[in-house]
Amino acid sequence: MDRPVSPPLAPGFDPRAVPALGVDSHLPAVPASAQTAQALRHRFAAPPLWSPEIEREPLLLSARAPAEAAVLIGIVQREQPMVLLTERTRHLSSHSGQVAFPGGKRDPEDVDAAATALREAQEEVGLEPALVEVLGALPPYVTTTGFVVTPVVGLVPPEARYQPNPYEVAQLFEVPLAFLLDPANHQRHALERPEGRREWLSMPYQDGPHERYIWGATAGMLRNFYRFMQA
Repeated sequence: MDRPVSPPLAPGFDPRAVPALGVDSHLPAVPASAQTAQALRHRFAAPPLWSPEIEREPLLLSARAPAEAAVLIGIVQREQPMVLLTERTRHLSSHSGQVAFPGGKRDPEDVDAAATALREAQEEVGLEPALVEVLGALPPYVTTTGFVVTPVVGLVPPEARYQPNPYEVAQLFEVPLAFLLDPANHQRHALERPEGRREWLSMPYQDGPHERYIWGATAGMLRNFYRFMQA
């Protein structure tokens, strides 16, 4: 299974109920020396030749045209670099209750994907755009729901303050970058459905008493980030 993707969701679908087929512990983790701010700057300034592992998920039937969007992979520069993530509120119509990056649909006034990601991060979690050092972007990722999402990677200072929008964000939390860039934490899943086999990744992270269940598009974009860093 070399290209895991998210399955179209049925009402009440719980990805935690699908057992893992295995983990990718045979793949090397990205070394800590490559995760420093300076190393990340250098990586994006002189990117390697590489290809994303996951480019699109199986699309649901929809009359809506594909829509451009962007998310912020914000790397908080603590002693141990951390990735900023949210848990979406359960009343939202799209990806409710799931772990996600701050981000959303592109507005006409957004000049590029970075502008979209920074604006959405400010609207969702109160992160001041001027505090983010944008390093670059990964290739677009097409979601089940037809969004063409550009992941924008940026450095966030540890002193940044947040004010999550309670309508969109149930919780705001951080996960160690080292955990996400270690394939030993990448679990592979598959499910047979009437329309065919669906495959995806998960990266469950135990955050004290909370399990942060990262899967679907968020896990797919993180997997691509791993491939970019490991190439």
